[in-house]
Amino acid sequence: MKSHRKVIEVNIPSRMAFLNITPQVTAALKESGIREGLCLVNAMHITASVFINDDERGLHEDYARWLEQLAPFDPSPSRYHHNRTGEDNGDAHHKRQIMGREVVVAVTNGALDFGPWEQIFYGEFDGRRKKRILIKIIGE
Repeated sequence: MKSHRKVIEVNIPSRMAFLNITPQVTAALKESGIREGLCLVNAMHITASVFINDDERGLHEDYARWLEQLAPFDPSPSRYHHNRTGEDNGDAHHKRQIMGREVVVAVTNGALDFGPWEQIFYGEFDGRRKKRILIKIIGE
């Protein structure tokens, strides 16, 4: 069995955004030479997410609005106890928990084995600094 590891670095200029990283994951798969196996994509930060869904702007706007309703940004320590530690990103931890940490996609015949419309996204909830995304591919 072979293994391939690649790290993508991103620096999202806004506090919250969604970035389609499918092209970078596809490139890593091609680099790996793996034809059959599994591909893990993981947000390596506790205020970011990786998820699979449709690449549709309205859906992403809906996500942002929905997440802000569930866990509104509020840097004060009164809403989030986490902010009492000197941080201001208590909301970002909750948003990440909702959207998930990672995805695993089957690799079949050298390609990501997606359903219709599926794409891989990085969700940023506490941006404005460099963060990393892990791609780990195992197989034959």
